[in-house]
Amino acid sequence: MNVEVTPLPGIGVRKDFATRHGRRVGVVTHRDGHVELIVSKTDDPDACLASLPLTTDEAGALANLLGAPQLVAQLTEEHRDLPGINTKQLPIKASSPFDGRTLGDTAMRTRTSVSVVAVMRAGQVHPSPNPDFNLTAGDVLVAVGTSEGLEAAVKILKYG
Repeated sequence: MNVEVTPLPGIGVRKDFATRHGRRVGVVTHRDGHVELIVSKTDDPDACLASLPLTTDEAGALANLLGAPQLVAQLTEEHRDLPGINTKQLPIKASSPFDGRTLGDTAMRTRTSVSVVAVMRAGQVHPSPNPDFNLTAGDVLVAVGTSEGLEAAVKILKYG
């Protein structure tokens, strides 16, 4: 997929790509920090069909919704030939006893043999987080392990 980056003098930067149906979808990041999700008209890629302003939190949430499933799908495909190995998204909810604590505090690997291979936060992938990585509500942990281990990991993040 080819993402085009276009400087918009006095405005900011447009980053977009063409869908298989010929429409361009992208993001305009304004110089003042505002972010817009944009969709072009089919017959004119420079004309905007729709524009949706997003707050930083909304942009991050959208990126997590789109990014974490892609990462999990890729890892699942890579582990397809390894029986018993699964990949799962583990959200950190505001009610989690680990909101504001470190990954090491979960003792996830020791308690479940599950490995956290990445953390998605506000649209950013943090690969191979170390034990002192601070977790926060809204994070999505991408974990690899057995079905039993992953289910135990869900309970740990929920109940401690």
